[in-house]
Amino acid sequence: MRETRDGMKADRFSRSASADSDPLVLDIDDFKGAFSFDGLFGNLVNEILPSYQEEESDSAEGHGNGVGSDALPNGNLRAPPDAGKSAQGLSSPLFPEVNALLSLFKNSCKQLVDLRKQVDENLSDLKKEVVVQDSEHRKTLSELEKGVDGLFDSFARLDLRISSVGQTAAKIGDHLQSADAQREVASQTIELIKYLMEFNGSPGDLMELSPLFSDDSRVAEAASIAQKLRSFAEDDIGGQAMTISAVGNATASRGLEVAVANLQEYCNELENRLLSRFDLASQKRELSTMRECAKILSQFNRGTSAMQHYVGLCPMFDLEVMNADAELVLGDQGAQPSPSNVARGLSSIFKEITETVRKEAATIAAVFPSPNDVMSILVQRVLEDRVPKLLEKLLLKPSLVSPPAMEEGGLILYLRLLAVAYEKTQELARDLRGVGCGDLDVEGLTESLFLPHKDIYIEYEQASLRQLYKAKMEELRAEGQQSSESSGTIGRSKGASMASSHQQISVTVVTEFVRWNEEAVSRCTLFSSQPAAIAANVRAVFTCLLDQVSIYITEGLERARDSLTEAAALRERFVLPSVSRRVAAAAASAAEAAAAAGESSFRSFMVSVQRCGSSVAIVQQYFANSISRLLLPVDGAHAASCEEMATAMSSAEGAAYKGLQQCIETVMAEVERVLSTEQKVADYRSPDDSIVPDHRPTQACSKVVAYLSRVLESAFTALEGLNKQAFLTELGNRLHKGLLNHWQKFTFNASGGLRLKRDITEYGEFVRSFNAPSVDEKFEQLGIMANVFIVAPESLSTLFEGTPSIRKDAQRFIQLREDYKSAKIAARLSSLWPSSS
Repeated sequence: MRETRDGMKADRFSRSASADSDPLVLDIDDFKGAFSFDGLFGNLVNEILPSYQEEESDSAEGHGNGVGSDALPNGNLRAPPDAGKSAQGLSSPLFPEVNALLSLFKNSCKQLVDLRKQVDENLSDLKKEVVVQDSEHRKTLSELEKGVDGLFDSFARLDLRISSVGQTAAKIGDHLQSADAQREVASQTIELIKYLMEFNGSPGDLMELSPLFSDDSRVAEAASIAQKLRSFAEDDIGGQAMTISAVGNATASRGLEVAVANLQEYCNELENRLLSRFDLASQKRELSTMRECAKILSQFNRGTSAMQHYVGLCPMFDLEVMNADAELVLGDQGAQPSPSNVARGLSSIFKEITETVRKEAATIAAVFPSPNDVMSILVQRVLEDRVPKLLEKLLLKPSLVSPPAMEEGGLILYLRLLAVAYEKTQELARDLRGVGCGDLDVEGLTESLFLPHKDIYIEYEQASLRQLYKAKMEELRAEGQQSSESSGTIGRSKGASMASSHQQISVTVVTEFVRWNEEAVSRCTLFSSQPAAIAANVRAVFTCLLDQVSIYITEGLERARDSLTEAAALRERFVLPSVSRRVAAAAASAAEAAAAAGESSFRSFMVSVQRCGSSVAIVQQYFANSISRLLLPVDGAHAASCEEMATAMSSAEGAAYKGLQQCIETVMAEVERVLSTEQKVADYRSPDDSIVPDHRPTQACSKVVAYLSRVLESAFTALEGLNKQAFLTELGNRLHKGLLNHWQKFTFNASGGLRLKRDITEYGEFVRSFNAPSVDEKFEQLGIMANVFIVAPESLSTLFEGTPSIRKDAQRFIQLREDYKSAKIAARLSSLWPSSS
């Protein structure tokens, strides 16, 4: 459309400009819509300048090709160099169409001015017309607003009137409703008075009653009316009893008392009749009839009699069923019940009870108006009748004074059965709660079943642990006695050693103690949910474990000490004075046997110490993993148990310390025996001092080191940490002292001094395995002091210049020199070491 309109404009402009005689005519419509000034100008000059468009296109092509153009910026063409000459010969102007264009432009400008005036006039007229229309519009709006305000006022008055009429109608309706209710109440009262008069006849005379009270189809109505009459009569009697009775009132009261008695008799008869009908419908599973009877019976004591009657007739409470429960759980009569069998039996019975209650719940929901109350009665009957009778036969509380023997299960059987029964009954309570039991406190009722057992439970737990410990000790003693009898008697010392070996501390036994305690702790946490109660019971149970372990390992260490004591007594028995050679040989043989017994006792005690340490570690680990977290909620409980544990183990530590001292005595006694029997005088004082010295250790030294290596192997394995370090340090000090005393018995020449130095080196290398720096230092000093036998007498004074601390011991060594007197060494030293005198 735009292109068509532009074409029409162009034709008009071209027609107007084609005839010079016809002036150009411009119209307002030419400027409407999408106006283009370039299009207007082009249409004006197209007729006068037909080459306008061609020149423009050519000029655009010249600029586009990048070739030099002759056009000037003002639109004129640049003349060629010889154009001046040719122009001089031309008489016509350069742009001949300028006059036509000028005339056209003036005419167009004049018309445009006229058109502008015309537009201004039209615009002025439109403004005046808009002002007039706006005034009329405002006047109309004002009149409409006044009309609307009038309508609002009318509506407000109408609404107020409607509201007033509505309130009046409501009042009238209330009065009518009240009047109707009063009329209805009056009518019912008249009927009730009529019925009451019927019951106010002779006592026990129910034959003259209205047909309503004997019609089976109207039982519900009769029950409702009877309850209302009885309530009214009882209230009246109660009110009369609160006032001073007159004669007339007394008569009324007696009349109402007759009515009350007759009503009570009728209600009882009606209730029994309904219960009979309910029972008959229950046997036939006619739920609709049962529901109808239950609904009517709900008017008598809120239906309690019907609910209890229904629950009482449930087959699950029959005596035969309860006896079958006991047989299933306890098994054959007279047989000892097993906790696992009891658990299976209880699970089976309680599952059957839950399923039965679930089925009854469906019937109860379909029959009774208030099923929650019936479910509460049913579940209460289960937890107060069926379950307690089963528990009475299962949980027979034993006597603590004379508990049952372990052959009969002991106290532990009662505790295990109690835990199984408690756990299974708790599961039953949760299942019954899930089925539905109304507002009944199932958890509290379940707890009450076990209160007689839980009140003194911890005393039974402690007594059971003591009984288990006693039975275990008797079993171990019987095994030891049987083993000793089977092995026979092969000598006092050897028999004692073997008997001791059969009574060694056993880590397996201590582990069994801990297992008993874990089981007891699990029952403590099962029977109580209060942290304080759990902590108190757990602490009491753990104290039993501490006592058992302490007594067991202490007695084991004491038995091991007894073997050490017997070995020591055996050694003392064969230390004889100088006797005949034959007797001495026999004594030496017996001493060898005593030494063997001592070595065996040493190893046995070290095994006991090792097992004692393992047992204590087991108890400590058990305390950290299982007991500690149960004691932490109570302030002071954890610290008190730690103190009790340290106190309980102190007796075992004392026995171990004494036994280790005896072990050192046993080792040193054997070392002294070997040295006294194997060390020869010629070992340190060769008859011919000029021969080449023997660089091997003496036979006595080799045997002592071999013995120590053999016997201390068990000590290295059994002891650890500070205990090992203290034991080896003490043994090293005693060995150092014993060797010093032993060497004081001999005289040394130079070659003997070298032999002694070799022995000291052998001893030093062995004790280095003790990892005791103080012992190593002492044996190093021994090596230095041995030099007193090697150096010449004149060099003794300078031998200890760097180590004055060992000068006193060195003086004792110097006196053992073979040439001590002949070389007058004492005189030499007295001048250099005044303190030696």
